[in-house]
Amino acid sequence: MSDKPKGRVLIIAGSDSGGGAGIQADIKTVSALGGYAMTAVTAITVQNTLGVTGVHAVPPEIVCAQIEAVMGDLGADAWKIGMMGSVDHVRAVVEAWYAVGDGVPVILDPVMIAKGGASLLEEDAVEIIRNELMPIALIATPNAPEAEALTGVGVHDLDGQMDAADIVVNRLGAWSGLVKGGHIHGSTVRDVLLTRDGYRVFESPRIDTMATHGTGCTLASAIATYVSKGDLIEPAVEKARAYLMEAIRNAPGFGQGHQPLGHNWPCKLA
Repeated sequence: MSDKPKGRVLIIAGSDSGGGAGIQADIKTVSALGGYAMTAVTAITVQNTLGVTGVHAVPPEIVCAQIEAVMGDLGADAWKIGMMGSVDHVRAVVEAWYAVGDGVPVILDPVMIAKGGASLLEEDAVEIIRNELMPIALIATPNAPEAEALTGVGVHDLDGQMDAADIVVNRLGAWSGLVKGGHIHGSTVRDVLLTRDGYRVFESPRIDTMATHGTGCTLASAIATYVSKGDLIEPAVEKARAYLMEAIRNAPGFGQGHQPLGHNWPCKLA
């Protein structure tokens, strides 16, 4: 990896035909924040704001070939890993990181369930994420249900978030963990960040909106973009949360279900 970050983000995730989450949300986010987005597509989904009705996995060897093609030519300053789907996909990506990742920081969004409730990860893949993917992550960004699945602790309040973050970092081996609180009821959303320097709790008023599709993808990609441009984790998370809040506020109002965000809101200020 180059000594000077250049804003190059390799996104390893599934696509969203509705454009609100997955690869599409990731590319929009990285581009809006001034980074350069590249992709290794793990799955093609059939979905819109009402839900996921089909998933077609890309063969793991093709996922690896995409990664190798990007890293062999363009390089990357951060990897953002989202939807994996299966044990074979997780293992292939881990092996690719060791082979061609060259120490590139990994922002891991352990996608397990779509906003509408559809499962996006095979059950036996969770263990591989715990044991093989977590230890290479600069930061893992699970929401409350994902954190529960990964850590085995209940995540229903701030204490649960802190306990889960502790397991993510001190037992599973990620350098830092951000346990998000959007699924936890209350007028205030709290996200708990634990790094090797300690805890920080981010708070923001809950926005009453239908525009929640792709929030996790967007936040992780924003963090990846800031990291790819040289930011440390804590300021990267802080700025990524600010970007996400404005993307929610600037949502276009498309669709009848969980609506997409307004990813390009910074362009309106230019």
